[in-house]
Amino acid sequence: MKPLFRPLAVGALVAAAFAAGPALAAKDVTFAVASTFTTTDPYDANDTLSQAMAKSFYEGLFGFDKDMKLIPVLAESYDVSKDGLVYTIKLKKGVKFHDGTDFKADAVKASFDRVTNPDNKLKRYALYSNIARTDVVDDATARITLKTPFSAFINNLAHPSGVIISPAALKQYGNKDIAFHPVGTGPFKFVEWKATDYLKVARFDGYWKKGYPKVDGITWKPVIDSNSRAAVMQTGEAQFTYPVPYEMAETLKAKPELDIVAAPSIIVRYLSMNTQQKPFDNPKVRQAINYAINKEAVAKVAFGGYATPADAIVPEGVEFSVKTGVWPYDVAKAKALLAEAGYPNGFETELWSAYNHTIAQKVTQVLQQQLQQVGIKTKITLLEAGQRVEKVESWQDPATAPVRLYYVGWSSSTGEADWALRPLLYSESWPPKLFNTAYYKSERVDGDIRNALLTTDKAEKAKLYKDAQETIYKDAPWAPLVTEKLLSANNKKLSGVYTMPDGSFNFTDVDLK
Repeated sequence: MKPLFRPLAVGALVAAAFAAGPALAAKDVTFAVASTFTTTDPYDANDTLSQAMAKSFYEGLFGFDKDMKLIPVLAESYDVSKDGLVYTIKLKKGVKFHDGTDFKADAVKASFDRVTNPDNKLKRYALYSNIARTDVVDDATARITLKTPFSAFINNLAHPSGVIISPAALKQYGNKDIAFHPVGTGPFKFVEWKATDYLKVARFDGYWKKGYPKVDGITWKPVIDSNSRAAVMQTGEAQFTYPVPYEMAETLKAKPELDIVAAPSIIVRYLSMNTQQKPFDNPKVRQAINYAINKEAVAKVAFGGYATPADAIVPEGVEFSVKTGVWPYDVAKAKALLAEAGYPNGFETELWSAYNHTIAQKVTQVLQQQLQQVGIKTKITLLEAGQRVEKVESWQDPATAPVRLYYVGWSSSTGEADWALRPLLYSESWPPKLFNTAYYKSERVDGDIRNALLTTDKAEKAKLYKDAQETIYKDAPWAPLVTEKLLSANNKKLSGVYTMPDGSFNFTDVDLK
């Protein structure tokens, strides 16, 4: 395990790291974040943090406000054909890319043609694979035709991956190298990325929203150790951080120059179980694991009380969420189920975490202790971002997938139940296509998910999603753990930055006194 350092000692170390970075301008802001970025290309990013950072320099046709309500961004309006297949989108005029070229419908076509080409092997292909073609009607109008009706399509366009990239930049740098030379329409221009140290962006003076941005630049600083992130807030080396280490919340609250904000989220943390591998192919084993875990203890010990036991597969705040209830904590029941499944003395297995920060250390340690009580011995591995991509998300052969118990989280960044269920629990979403790390397969759930997308009748959609969630709860491919609160800290001189319910950030209005 990575050792925890005293905050002041860590602060001195982090101060040296910050000093080694580029000189900050008078109105530069530093964001201290919990992990390194995987890419600057939102279409090739699986993690919320990388997509949130990319909002510095990229924008999409649509987005969400602070309450996850759909809003237009580069789009002015849209119309849908009666058969639900053709979306005609009117675009904002007078918008410039950072390379000086004009934002027009050809940029919409270039961006979606790129992601819908399977040869490009972009990680967000599945989110947009229902697009049959994108056409330019005129400079200010794009037409997107779908393969099949898809009632959540505009929500998909509002997903943070759905950005518009300069066609000139795509032509110059190509499908892969655009990740090292991002060119969008956002409030900031990309400057420099040193993967483990910082990512730097600077004000784009030609931004279409007049009077913005209000600061000269942002330095994104990965600070993996939680105590270190708290320390850089106390020293003033960073003006914003998320997530705040829960055990440091009271200390930071006592600092008169800091504000601590606990915001509601749609982030569910869960333990997936590889249902295609023994012993997790047995539903009784999966149910036993659910009974063996005290979710209240996970919330209290690992999240400092800034979380609530998960009572739904799709968290409250996402459209069509259904409360299925919290699995009760019952050690005797867990042991009985393991015995019935043929494992009276338990078994040994791997417990991987998708993250290597200190909160993940605590979660996995609590899970390890609780599973040990029913005879399940686990070996913990905290995966770095590259390991996560290699060993889990990009694994090609389900039969040899090494993942067993896997601690991870998800937020439906489209604000709708489809993206809370289909990427994680649909049988066609096994890695490397999407993120069904439980390798779960249910014909009933598959049918519910498919049919919900084909109907525009809200009552029918609600019925189908309810059935899917209740079936998943009974089959137990997951142990749902907690829905966390989003605990961030900002210097009181900073304004206009807040966490979104999906765990990303909104910082369009960022300002520093």
